[in-house]
Amino acid sequence: MKAETVVEIGRVPVLLRSSDPELQEFIGAKYARFISAAPSSSPFQLTVDVGRPAALGVECSEARWLFGRLDFRAEWSLGTRSGQVWLSGQTLDSIDSVLRILHSILIVPQGGSLFHAASAIRDGKAFLFPGVSTAGKSTISSLAPPDVAILSDEISYVRPLGEGYQALGTPFAGSLGIPGDNISAPLEAVYLLAKGPENKIDPVARRDAIAAIMRNMLFFTKDRQLTEVLFETACRLVARVPVYRLHFVPTPKVWEMIR
Repeated sequence: MKAETVVEIGRVPVLLRSSDPELQEFIGAKYARFISAAPSSSPFQLTVDVGRPAALGVECSEARWLFGRLDFRAEWSLGTRSGQVWLSGQTLDSIDSVLRILHSILIVPQGGSLFHAASAIRDGKAFLFPGVSTAGKSTISSLAPPDVAILSDEISYVRPLGEGYQALGTPFAGSLGIPGDNISAPLEAVYLLAKGPENKIDPVARRDAIAAIMRNMLFFTKDRQLTEVLFETACRLVARVPVYRLHFVPTPKVWEMIR
């Protein structure tokens, strides 16, 4: 019998259906903070099974997305908004990668994006910290004081909110290995991370800000139409949210500048 669990990330509920008891238990524990009581009529549905060879890459063909790695294969129908996932069985954590890819596609038409970034909330305001690996996403998160709620130290969710944007927590953890808090707040500022000999904040020119935002958007396909929408999203975000470069020494003192 297939068990059903609705995992809601970024206010996008996805129903996961599986008959594998071990996988059911894993999903319940992995996404505990993000399990929703939404009905099984969730607009997006995935049936997950274990034990089928995987394929590589991400592509769209005849209104169907195909994506996979050595440890999973997934098919997604744009028309029915449902799909099938096969995990190799080597690691159940592969479902995390499937959800990252799926959300990176689903959020684009809504004017949002997943970012390779840490994010946090302080005093009701959210802050985004994009950066490549080793830039300091997990470091800046680990240095946060007690009054800061971490939304993610690795993959952050951003979507439109009125005339601005909001950042939302995700279960997609980086080296800290801790899921983010399932909360959200208006996005106050974007800080491009750069480790340095001192703590300082520099303004970033509009063109450079757009380029940096685009580099850190989580997106796995070369689909031209969706790429154009992502570019428009980057331009709108930079126009509505200030972008700075945060040079920092890895000590808690850096958080005195982030408010």
